[in-house]
Amino acid sequence: MKSERTQDTGGRLSGEGCADPATEAFVAHRNLLFTVAYEMLGSAADAEDVLQETWLRWAGVDLGAVRDRRAYLVRITTRQALARLRALGRRKESYVGSWLPEPLLTTPDVTEDVELADSVSMAMLLVLETLQPTERAVFVLREVFDLGYDEIAEAVGKSPAAVRQIAHRAREHVAARRPRGAVSPAETRDALDAFRRAAETGDLQGLLDVLAPDVILLGDGGGVRQAILRPVVGARKVARLLAAGLGKIAGTGSLRPEQVNGHPGLVLRFDGVIDTVVAVRIDDGLITGLYAVRNPEKLSHMQRETALRR
Repeated sequence: MKSERTQDTGGRLSGEGCADPATEAFVAHRNLLFTVAYEMLGSAADAEDVLQETWLRWAGVDLGAVRDRRAYLVRITTRQALARLRALGRRKESYVGSWLPEPLLTTPDVTEDVELADSVSMAMLLVLETLQPTERAVFVLREVFDLGYDEIAEAVGKSPAAVRQIAHRAREHVAARRPRGAVSPAETRDALDAFRRAAETGDLQGLLDVLAPDVILLGDGGGVRQAILRPVVGARKVARLLAAGLGKIAGTGSLRPEQVNGHPGLVLRFDGVIDTVVAVRIDDGLITGLYAVRNPEKLSHMQRETALRR
């Protein structure tokens, strides 16, 4: 007869089906820890690996000496994510074409939390890519999760005074590059609907009407799938490329709206299989950024909703 005691990923049970305190704490904060790791790495697969490493270290901790379990777990996760972020930077140097963050199919509540949705948007993750690893960690922990400078200092191995300086520098860097203003959900839907209609029909003028003059198109095929290898900039260039490419999907594929990283995006499917995920950046009612992810290794988290937490 099979025992009633079971284990989940990284879980330990004590008694009859009751998780021990270490497992309970880890499970309670798992979505938060994943969000921290994902925002630092831009990769769901790497974030999952960081959570496994976090669990292995957490399982050996003396809980009696831990004052704040949430803070302790965040500290472990941050340190593991920092180490992986530096290794990921080396991998990106040999990546074929543009490297884009791994898209997530997010739950509806992420969209309702405007600050969280902004922090995990494809546009913001690309801005965070321009920060140094420690700057990225400090910015994420301070601006997104509102951790105190003392807590962040312990997580990144710096003094509180140094963390304050890093936070200030990172905040200015991000402010100069983040989307120019808040866009209402209605504006986003309208722009995306207009873009989808024009793309599906190959309507060049329709695309020009919804693309900003300085729009940028990035593609990520990872050397596995065909994708543009360099950024395409300018409404006319982008519109012509899209009109020629996406206009061919009529009758063979479907381009449907989905929640991508907390914002409306588009998913291209052929025979029900995801081919491309397109995230967008919208400023002043016009599309200023298009991010098309085709690398199959980055599409698994679009198969099911991912819960994120602050």
